[in-house]
Amino acid sequence: MNCSLLSLPPQHHRPTTQTFPQDLYAVLREMTHSLCQLKEDMELLQRETKEQVTQLKAEVDKLKQQLQVRQVAFSAALTAGGDVVTLGPFPEDTTLVYKHVPTNIGNAYNSNTGVFTAPVRGVYNFEWSIGAYGGGNHGTAAWLVKNSENVFMAWERQEGGFMSASKGVALLLEVGDVVCVRLVANGSNVAYDDGSNHTTFSGHLLFPM
Repeated sequence: MNCSLLSLPPQHHRPTTQTFPQDLYAVLREMTHSLCQLKEDMELLQRETKEQVTQLKAEVDKLKQQLQVRQVAFSAALTAGGDVVTLGPFPEDTTLVYKHVPTNIGNAYNSNTGVFTAPVRGVYNFEWSIGAYGGGNHGTAAWLVKNSENVFMAWERQEGGFMSASKGVALLLEVGDVVCVRLVANGSNVAYDDGSNHTTFSGHLLFPM
């Protein structure tokens, strides 16, 4: 039996070319646009976040400053280091300058002038005492003064020996109001102090308003 190879008719192969549909270009353009938009959005978000952080930091610093302002307290005595001094009498009411200042939180009291300046609107409590040795016609008296207003007087008078007087008051102060203690002028009032600190001036903020 003759075997013959079966031959198939030759196939015609068409050359193939790979083409990108127009939709693919559109998708790529859209993706590129989306990426650019995303980048812009991220940059904007970073700027806004930075601005918010800066603003938040400023607010925190402001709150810290407000908190520090609301911490106000001082105590002062006429002399320091055990010095003995007698002031007065004076021909006119004279502000006492308390040089020994163990406490001055908020730095509202000025030891160079003897004046307290309110750093915040609020109610403040003040106390002052004044000492002297009586002898003949000597006494002691001191006004607590708010701005130019005499508020309360601490007063004592006796013929001999050591004497003292003290008082306290609560005052509503505006920012910038000043408070001091003035030795009363009447030709006989004196203020005495030594290492025991008999003549003092103290104050603190009770609450802001």
